[in-house]
Order: sequence, then structure tokens, then C-alpha cells
Amino acid sequence: MKKRFLLTFAVGSVFLAGLHAQIGYKSAADAEQKKTLLLKDFHPKSMLHVKQTPVLRAKFPVIDMHQHVNDARGIGDRIPPAEMVQRMDQLNIKSMVILTGGWGEQLQKVMDEMVKPYPGRFVVFAQPDWSKIDDSNFSDLMVKQLDDAVRRGARGYKILKELGLGIKDKTGKLITVDDPRMDPVWEECGRLGIPVAIHIADPEAFFHPIDGENERYEELNEHPDWSFYGPQFPSFEELLAARNRMFTKHPHTTFIVLHAGNWPENLSNVAEMLDRLPNTVIEFGAREAELGRQPRRARKLFMDYQDRVMFGSDNTPDVDMYQNNFRWLETDDEAFDYWGSPSQGRWTISGLNLPDPVLEKIYHLNAEKLFSKFKGASLATK
Repeated sequence: MKKRFLLTFAVGSVFLAGLHAQIGYKSAADAEQKKTLLLKDFHPKSMLHVKQTPVLRAKFPVIDMHQHVNDARGIGDRIPPAEMVQRMDQLNIKSMVILTGGWGEQLQKVMDEMVKPYPGRFVVFAQPDWSKIDDSNFSDLMVKQLDDAVRRGARGYKILKELGLGIKDKTGKLITVDDPRMDPVWEECGRLGIPVAIHIADPEAFFHPIDGENERYEELNEHPDWSFYGPQFPSFEELLAARNRMFTKHPHTTFIVLHAGNWPENLSNVAEMLDRLPNTVIEFGAREAELGRQPRRARKLFMDYQDRVMFGSDNTPDVDMYQNNFRWLETDDEAFDYWGSPSQGRWTISGLNLPDPVLEKIYHLNAEKLFSKFKGASLATK
């Protein structure tokens, strides 16, 4: 009996010794050499077992404040208007705001195609014609162009990030966000009661080197023209400082500061802006990824400033895209993919689980309040 026990113990000891030889607690000697998988081939599947709550239709009617579908500038996708309205009905989207409506006849074309056949379903914003920046009467021309756009049916004014980053005068100098030549235009927007939707700068990472420390490395490799790193561009902070000076100068004009206040990576800064500048509101087009990875901080911002946050998508108006955004806003689901993942970064997002009164404000009530300030096309001079 004793011999059998000793034999069993010995066999077990040999087995455990072998097991320990296979299951180690130190990195393999050749671990670094084995790291040869290309980033484009890395598609890990999460092992988390978490709740999944599909939201097929928004809980309240939605006004999407940031779209480019069938726009005048060719930024958005071309989708037959009747098909677009059908999708909107399916998703409970009341209206879409087409921001890039251009001016003049190109604006009229959008109005004729999208607004007139479908009353109440589409709103169009006008834009400045930067090709006239060197004209001595640029300010007057833009005010007249704006008045014409409002008479045609435009209900807002859109500024792309090209202001501050791309528009130059004949000397090659970049036009700053607070260029005084635009002051009469901002004032006219306030007089007419139309909001200015303004995109200044871009994700903070776009102003850093495209290297192994950049969290948008893959996106910037895909779109190198989105990089604003280098001495030929103003810094991120300089752009926002010029923006704030301009906002301060025009307190009677309402500015929709797009993309979660232009700095979703720093929501404390966004809160400061909202506190200091009562003529600003925000929407969150194409920033679900940034906001969803910091759900507690984002939820606090949305709760604290619930009267000044609006829904925006700034994505191809696919059914799945909207349903993903509805899930993010309405549920407490954790660790799911943002729309388009991992194009903006390799992380997941979690739901905000907003209460119904706040959700309804963000979905449509705040936008309706904003558009109610319109003072009538009769004010636009001829």
C-alpha cells in the first residue's frame, strides 16, 4: 500500500512538474519577434457577455441637425428623396437639416428637390462664397447673398472647417475665424433670427504627428489630408481662441458649435464655453465614438446642459447608423461598437441611458425652440 502511494505521488509530481514547464509566468523569449501581425489584419472579437438592446425606432421624434444628404456641395450621399423620407418615417425622424446648401441657384436646386415636395421634412442652411474673399466689398456681397438665401427658404448658415484652416486671400494668408470681414454677416444672421452652424478645427489628434502615439493613426493614414499638424496650420488652441473671440463679439447671434462643441475630448472645456457664452448651443454629429467612450462625463454634460444639446448624425443616413445612435442615447448597454468602428479609434462605447424628458429635448424640442427664433424672410433686404 505504501509503495503504491509513493508511486502515485511520484507520477503526480512528474506530471505537475511537466505542467509547470508548459504553463509559465514570464514572457516568451521571442515574444517581441512574434509581433508581426499587421494592424489592418487585427480584428479582435470581444469575449464580453453583455446586454444588447436593439432600438429600431427613436423613442421621440428626431430632428437631425447635421446632415449633408443630397446637398449642393457634393459632400453627402445621393439618395432618392422619396426613399429618404421612407427611412425617416421608419426611424421616427421628423426632419433633417441639410447644412451644405450653398447659395444662389445651387441652393434653389436643393430647395426644389428636397424642401418643396416634402414640407417640414427638410431644412436647408446656406453658405458663404469664399471665392469672393478678395473683393473690396466682400462683406456687403455676403450679406446680400445671405438675404437672398433666406428669401429662397434657407433657415441657417453653415461654416465648414475651411475657415481658419483652408481659405486664403490673394497673398496666401489664411483667413482667421474672427476675420472682421465676416462681422456684418454674423450680425445679419442675428437680425434675421437664423443660427450659424460652425465647424472649427477637428479631432484633437489631427493636430498631432501621425505616429505610434496617435490614437487616430489608422484614420489619418486613410485620410492624410485630414492632418493639420505642422507650421503651415494654426494650432488647435489658436483656432478655438479665435472662435471664442468671434462668439463674444456677436452676442445676439446663436451659434451651433458642431461636433460636440468642437472639442469632445475635453468636455470640461465645452462646459466652460457654454457657461461663458450663452449664445452657443451644441450638437454631436459624428462624435458618438468620442462621447460614448466617456459615458459618465458625457451624460453629465447632457444632463447639465439639457436645453442646449441637439441630435446630429453627420453620417450616411443609413437605418443601422441611426439605430446605433438611438441605442447609445436610450439604453445602458455597455461596451458595444460605435457606428463605423474602428475607423475613428480602437475602443467601444457605452449607453447614456438618458431620462425621457432630457431625451425628448435633445431629439427635437431644443431644435424646434432654436428655429422658432426665425424672424421672417420679409426682413431680408432686396
